Amino acid sequence: MAQAQLVQRAYVDVLPPRRHPLVEFWRRYRRNSLAVVGLGIAVLFFITGIGAPWIAPYSYTEQNLDAVELPPSLAHPLGTDNLGRDQFSRLVWAARTALIVAPSATVVGITLGVIFGLLAGYFGGWVDRLIMRLSDVLFAFPGLLFALLIAATLQPRFEKWLLQFEFTKPWVKSGYVEFLVVITALSAVGWPGLARLVRGQILSLREEPFIEAAEALGVPAHRILLRHLLPNALPPVIVAISMGMGGAILAEASLSFLGIGIQPPTPSFGAMIINNFQYWRKPSAPWMLWAPGFVVAMLVFAFNFIGDGLNEALNPRDRR
Repeated sequence: MAQAQLVQRAYVDVLPPRRHPLVEFWRRYRRNSLAVVGLGIAVLFFITGIGAPWIAPYSYTEQNLDAVELPPSLAHPLGTDNLGRDQFSRLVWAARTALIVAPSATVVGITLGVIFGLLAGYFGGWVDRLIMRLSDVLFAFPGLLFALLIAATLQPRFEKWLLQFEFTKPWVKSGYVEFLVVITALSAVGWPGLARLVRGQILSLREEPFIEAAEALGVPAHRILLRHLLPNALPPVIVAISMGMGGAILAEASLSFLGIGIQPPTPSFGAMIINNFQYWRKPSAPWMLWAPGFVVAMLVFAFNFIGDGLNEALNPRDRR
């Protein structure tokens, strides 16, 4: 008996101390150095977007016709445009615009994708066929082209309808309708891919013994979906959220570049690129075009690196 206790104690001493799940997650995540850099860029992006009124030295609408097309200086780190507006301030406020649109569109698209994927994977039959055929219809159109179609056709009619009511006119004039339409358009094209991903996860999990045991015990379907299937299908969903953020930022900038998304004077990365496009021919002011383009590229790469890091940290096959 004493010998067995000594063996057990020695075995316990050999085992490494059990870490907190968050500590263990960070240990696996930081093995990917690019993912750590991407996380730092994302944190800086969120801080900039939230603190735009305090970080930007000028208002994004403030014009100074006596200081037109100035080169970078201490007063204007990125110079001024042809209306004398400070480009650094507009870039900071454009980050705030992206911070409003990208997470909102991603959350709505993720929510729709998870709900439809759970229903299609678990119930199957006509529910699965209906949802998958609807996703096939959306997949038949290029995502950006379909979002462009929705934004171009929905926004004028929606604004015209809201202008009929006195209490909604200030909302239309303030540009909130533009944000709502862009978020709706990006959400509509963002959910089909995630729905297929979640459906595949549910189809594999549905055959597991613990699901069969829950069904045999008479557990309601909604409880099986929310308590048993959804938590086990979350890791790829979390990775998809990160990837979707980068795609939403790029799509919002693309819509604004084409003149369909966020309209002036509200700053946007895409609007800044198209408004300053003529400066690519001027060697004295290339930063006015390349600065917003560089920020968009950096954010897209950052969120993709974060997705890679999350995939490695949450993948049970990579755990050691």
